[in-house]
Amino acid sequence: MASRVQQLFEALAGRLDREQAAKIERTIQWKITDEDPGVWAFKIDNGSGDLISGGVDNPDATFVTDSETWIGVAEGTLDPMRQFMSGKLKVEGDMMLALRVPKFFPVGAVSNG
Repeated sequence: MASRVQQLFEALAGRLDREQAAKIERTIQWKITDEDPGVWAFKIDNGSGDLISGGVDNPDATFVTDSETWIGVAEGTLDPMRQFMSGKLKVEGDMMLALRVPKFFPVGAVSNG
């Protein structure tokens, strides 16, 4: 059975806001670092997207966090900016792209997934 972290990434794949992601060709990656570790990337290509389990070599932006923080952010119970400011959610790479992620995947978009 898939972990909750994996389930949320799989649900996220179907929730891309295609209008917000139009004319974007970028790869966003998430690295989960605790007892349920893993790497997932999401390649956005002109309004469509593909989830890549295991990640990619050179993502444009990478979020690094633990599973509890990721689950809370994905379900909309934790504010991503507050988690970033507290150091629980780190960003590597393109900070401007990272700031746009909530527009691509609205907060809480996977809470029912």
